[in-house]
Amino acid sequence: MRVDVVSIFPEYLAPLRLSLLGRAQEDGILQLSVHDLRDFTADRHRTVDDTPYGGGAGMVMKPEPWALALEAVLAELPETNEAPTLIVPSPAGEVFTQALAEELAQEPSLTFACGRYEGIDERVLEWAAEHFRVRPVSLGDYVLNGGEVAVMAMVEAVGRLLPGVVGNPESLVEESHSDGLLEYPVYTKPSSWRGHDVPDVLLSGNHGLIARWRREQQFRRTAARRPELLEGADPAEFTGREREVLRELGYDVVDGRLVRQ
Repeated sequence: MRVDVVSIFPEYLAPLRLSLLGRAQEDGILQLSVHDLRDFTADRHRTVDDTPYGGGAGMVMKPEPWALALEAVLAELPETNEAPTLIVPSPAGEVFTQALAEELAQEPSLTFACGRYEGIDERVLEWAAEHFRVRPVSLGDYVLNGGEVAVMAMVEAVGRLLPGVVGNPESLVEESHSDGLLEYPVYTKPSSWRGHDVPDVLLSGNHGLIARWRREQQFRRTAARRPELLEGADPAEFTGREREVLRELGYDVVDGRLVRQ
């Protein structure tokens, strides 16, 4: 996969060169190119922003540097039958989820536009829609100073799903949100630590019991920490034992859907 990031702070993206993603780049699994938006300005001050039409606080990112930067990215992308995807981090976008990360991991290339200040001139997105599949995406219901932090989170979430990036692919299957539930708790040696013991079932060697315990812990943790993930689920998706656990946790079936009582 090729990933292009346009930012006025290209050095902000340096952590993407580390750890698993850094090794993925060395192995040719991931190609990351970071572009400095200021390289596409025409004045000696390398200006990328101006005051907003209609008044108001803050500054707005100018359209022409963005168009030139995105045209430069387009020129480097291989030609395909489909327009490439442009991700624009924005609190007004669709919320980034594990399902979206899995969807984006199937793309041959992703381009990210890191806005700053009060945002990017809206005409850039209108123009970009002629060349890209534009997707404004929000990391969550809060506001950041710029798109770089969101881009790092999204690139890591997507990049680690690429084949060969994570050493044991099975670990991706058991993670939080991979099946709509939070991940079960994990433990390592020693079995007893400062008065806290590892659950006996994990020391039993009975893999069937361990698997059942872990699954039940997923339901218990999800009900305690993120109950909205279970609300409205189809009970037919769960086994009889899992439905018993959900009843213990205060869930009931109403009109074919799980409802917390």
